[in-house]
Amino acid sequence: MKKTLLILGFLCCLITSSKAQVVGTDVGDIAPEIDLPDTKGNNVVLSSLRGDLVLVDFWASWCGPCIKEQPELLKLYNTYPGKFLIYSVSMDTKKPLWLAAIAKQKLPWIQVSDLKYWTSPVVGDYLLQSVPLNFLVDKNGIIVAKNIHGNALNEMVKNMLGE
Repeated sequence: MKKTLLILGFLCCLITSSKAQVVGTDVGDIAPEIDLPDTKGNNVVLSSLRGDLVLVDFWASWCGPCIKEQPELLKLYNTYPGKFLIYSVSMDTKKPLWLAAIAKQKLPWIQVSDLKYWTSPVVGDYLLQSVPLNFLVDKNGIIVAKNIHGNALNEMVKNMLGE
């Protein structure tokens, strides 16, 4: 009897202490949905990329650190064609500046923006306070890393893709 009660107590503790998976911005959470227009005005839904490893990258053409990071992201993107995607969300408010930055850096991946910056719904959904900010999302839509850059990002992508 004592053994049964002990097992039941253990199971109750285990069940009540486990964290249910929620939509949020912490590692282990389901990445909040983003549904914004690309450079041609066609909406691209983040969840449509499930099945791939995706870096959700918040940036802006006026952000020096963002622009400085683009060549490294380009190199990483080209290292894993068809296995690693980048979904860039621009916080720009002027379309010509946004498009010029994409063209100048020759960025081939998905680029979206609603050109609203702080009033964009994604700002609240992702608790955005500044750029650059990124989230590495696994094939199931789960955030596996947050605000990861440089060698740490390269190594994590390499490990997750089994390369």
